[in-house]
Amino acid sequence: MKSRVLIVDDDLDALEMMQDLFDSKGYKSMTAINGIDAITKIKAHEPDIILSDIRMPEMNGMELLKILTKEYPHIPVLMITAHGTIKTAVEAMKVGAKDYILKPLSLDEILAKVERITQLNSLIKENEYLLNKLQQTYDFTNMIGKTDKIQELFRLVKDVAATNTTILIGGESGVGKELIANAIHYNSSRIKRPFVKVNCGVLAESLLESELFGHVRGAFTGAIKDKIGRFEMANGGTLFLDEIGDISLNMQLKLLRVLQEGEFERVGGTETLKVDVRIIAATNKDLKKAIDEGTFRHDLYYRLNVIPITVPPLRERREDIKYLVNHFIDKFNRVYGKSVREIEPRAM
Repeated sequence: MKSRVLIVDDDLDALEMMQDLFDSKGYKSMTAINGIDAITKIKAHEPDIILSDIRMPEMNGMELLKILTKEYPHIPVLMITAHGTIKTAVEAMKVGAKDYILKPLSLDEILAKVERITQLNSLIKENEYLLNKLQQTYDFTNMIGKTDKIQELFRLVKDVAATNTTILIGGESGVGKELIANAIHYNSSRIKRPFVKVNCGVLAESLLESELFGHVRGAFTGAIKDKIGRFEMANGGTLFLDEIGDISLNMQLKLLRVLQEGEFERVGGTETLKVDVRIIAATNKDLKKAIDEGTFRHDLYYRLNVIPITVPPLRERREDIKYLVNHFIDKFNRVYGKSVREIEPRAM
């Protein structure tokens, strides 16, 4: 479905020309002859994008833009200006306009800029929708479990999510360590930044180094172009290092430097890169035992284990089984259109 466009201009010929253009391309167009008229139209039928001339009587384009930036910041605005007022158009972009169009008007340019901005706006809305869905999925209220152990875990996860502290999640395979990492990120202040995951246990050392830190072209056979690593991808966000107990001592030393200094070089590179990344690590191994055996560095362990979280296995909280069963009955009823109400007591 095409967007709703509001065109604001006191030049009736220009107004009619632009309205005919948008109508012919399937847009829903509205018109206004000045800022006051535009605000009335916006309150009645909020548009998806606004094109506004700068020079208009009663309320000019700049005055209108300031109101829109404050009251309707989600609506993109394009300013229309003559060559003699380009400086004003640039000022308008500083105030909040997305772009400007010069007179005499080019219909191709108008259409191209409007389509580019509406597509971008659509992507932003889609991203916000997906982000909201992720927040709902990993909301603490959706975590299932009533036993004291699991409720204590949920309280801890909720508390640490609000911090930027490094976290080490321990527990057996399959207990939900990645689920906890997701919940921490999507309930943190970094929610709008990337959440990047690496399974350290499935990559050889050379591949893991390139995956984490990236590489420059020619660093090794097959490195035909520069590649950014997961640390760079996660800049400003969170990096989840799963199976951290499986990495080599050499990689542990390189990882320790990033945790201490927040900097590294790509494989084969000389430029030092700085990143702001929150680390959440997870392991199914006993790292204290690994330290005693000499397979894990004690200094890296203490860097990672700032806030330890241990996820208990289901056999230690058997009372939660019935809640999980009911959750999955509800879930698969919706998925498959069934109406199963319970399972037999003997099966439970």
